[in-house]
Amino acid sequence: MATSYPIRPVRPAELAAFMAVSEQAFNSTWPADEMIEIERKLFEPERGLAAFDGGQMVGTAMSYAFELTVPGGLADAAGISGVSVLPSHRRQGILTAMMRRQLTDLAAGGEPVAALFAAESGIYRRYGYGIASEQYNLSILTGARQLAAGASGRAGKPGDKPGGLTIRLADRQAVGKDLMTVYDAVRAGQPGMVSRTADWWEVLLADPAFMREGCTPLGCVVAADGTGVRGYALYVAKPQWGEDSMPSHELIVRELFAVDPVAHAALWHHLLARDLVSEVSARSRPADDPLLHFLANRRAARPRASDGLWIRLVDLPAALSQRRYATDIDVVIEVTDDMLPANSGRWRLRAARSPDAEQPTCERVTGEPDIALGVAELGAAYLGGTRIGSLARADLVHELRPGALAVLSAAMSWDPLPWSPMVF
Repeated sequence: MATSYPIRPVRPAELAAFMAVSEQAFNSTWPADEMIEIERKLFEPERGLAAFDGGQMVGTAMSYAFELTVPGGLADAAGISGVSVLPSHRRQGILTAMMRRQLTDLAAGGEPVAALFAAESGIYRRYGYGIASEQYNLSILTGARQLAAGASGRAGKPGDKPGGLTIRLADRQAVGKDLMTVYDAVRAGQPGMVSRTADWWEVLLADPAFMREGCTPLGCVVAADGTGVRGYALYVAKPQWGEDSMPSHELIVRELFAVDPVAHAALWHHLLARDLVSEVSARSRPADDPLLHFLANRRAARPRASDGLWIRLVDLPAALSQRRYATDIDVVIEVTDDMLPANSGRWRLRAARSPDAEQPTCERVTGEPDIALGVAELGAAYLGGTRIGSLARADLVHELRPGALAVLSAAMSWDPLPWSPMVF
């Protein structure tokens, strides 16, 4: 018989104990006191849960309040984080109990969508989460950093200055408002991106020494013209010298955003032309990153794909009504959701492609369904990056009326592909 462990909200004074569980679970090596001070800026105790064995905290889960960009709109979303169980208490049902409690609380709180990044990809589908975005880790070596001739209207030689733009190094704190402006401009049309509060920006730009792991302090470069900053990149370098005293530094791009292709190409021109650098790497880049088209040799980026953002629909009709659709649609879907039964059943989804059309509707019906699928598959397709047709070929979605599958798959697709550069 499984042991029952009480679960309750976290109290403000329990932040250190809460983080200690995560440190054990994730084998953290960062100083506890310093990490607590960082997390204190972001932690919302009322959104945290903990499981207890007597007086000992043995499991944790929390969420952040975000605004999530969805296809053609915005949705309130809970960013799930800090999910952990002590190694001594695994395989005893604690995680499942916490996930069930968290989803129940979120459903009562009014956020229609939950999102997370999975430390282990085999865990969260059982709780109704689906892989909604793919991301690439890129690594470009010396000699392979040539941009294509005419990339974004520029010459193909790294270091060429784009017409009308100035590339300059900047103090990241001094240009903080410009970075926020660029980020929000990109976020407005990029499904998967989440809002950043002033506290999130403070943590992002703080760059404490204990988190550098042998890298230089966080650097910043901006692309600007007479209208202001049009793009920026944050980066660090990891200095390395070979036995022959030859430099083989790695330049690590933490994030790069631009409001137009010219600024985007200009920033990459600059970064790829850095001296003494043998490798330029960038983690968590979008699957449709323009850099892959800027490069003269796409293979030079050596893209390695991984799962990005996982999405879970908490309030199914609200979530489906808050995004737009690429084509007209009128289908009945039959959804299965074991953890939130209110989502289960048959729903009629209706939407028009026109941007001037009324808001999409999703209403419970009793008629015959056109398509049957689980809530995890619906979450995977929600941001427009995972095709319903692909899930059907994996026998995870079932067409009950001929032709309905193609209609739903086309309607839920979106451009650009979803991407969340901010891991939470």
